Amino acid sequence: MRPNPFSFKISEILNFLSLKYENYSMNRSYFLLIFFLNFFIISGLSGTCPDYSEHLRFYMIQQDTFPENQILYNGRIWRNLYYRLNGDQLIFTNMFMPGSLTINGKTFTNIDIKHDIFSDEILIPIDSGRILQLNKELVDSFSVVFQNKKYRFTKMQEDSLKRLKSYVNVIYKGETALYVKYNKKIDRSAIEGKSDSFYQTSRIYFVKDNKAYTLTDKSDLFEVLKKDKAQIRDFMKKNKLRVSKKDPESFVPVIRYYDSISR
Repeated sequence: MRPNPFSFKISEILNFLSLKYENYSMNRSYFLLIFFLNFFIISGLSGTCPDYSEHLRFYMIQQDTFPENQILYNGRIWRNLYYRLNGDQLIFTNMFMPGSLTINGKTFTNIDIKHDIFSDEILIPIDSGRILQLNKELVDSFSVVFQNKKYRFTKMQEDSLKRLKSYVNVIYKGETALYVKYNKKIDRSAIEGKSDSFYQTSRIYFVKDNKAYTLTDKSDLFEVLKKDKAQIRDFMKKNKLRVSKKDPESFVPVIRYYDSISR
């Protein structure tokens, strides 16, 4: 006789389900859980079900032992659909980076994170080397540390900032704000016999009066702040300040000064 693939008692599963049904009877995810677990139990008893015991045990531990993980582990398994391409769709590195996440106002620290900037998805590791793609509708913000530098990202949702309706790196936030939006695109000009490649792009956005303006150099900034152009130019000259698209933080002293004189 083929051994039962579940290493724990079916009665434990039924007790687990009854408790969850009582506490979360209106939660759609638990109805789905009940459906699939009943399928696994029946199939397991008949000897037709593969060994799902480890996956089920992981789910039960996450749901039952650590209630806060019901918030964190909300998403679906991530699949790398672009593994044939040169490079990757991730920001900074293809390795997990230490960081933190804020989901529906609750912050989780000491989380390993990858950011897929091609699809704008947040990824965290789970069991057996698998990767979970979080429900980005719930993730308010996150931060990662790369090469000893901390990067803070927030999700922009304002209707008037449609170009920024994604996760952006927060460079400065005051009366005005400065963000960098990273993206990866696919270069499909590969010659025969070679794969297409990912390449990274970035844009700097200056947000003033709930409007986003693209910045590449000081002329773009002067155009947006033309009312105070002379005063800002003098400030930059006096303090020997230069701004560059290659260094988004170079804009910060100038924008901070603008905020101070426009109050």
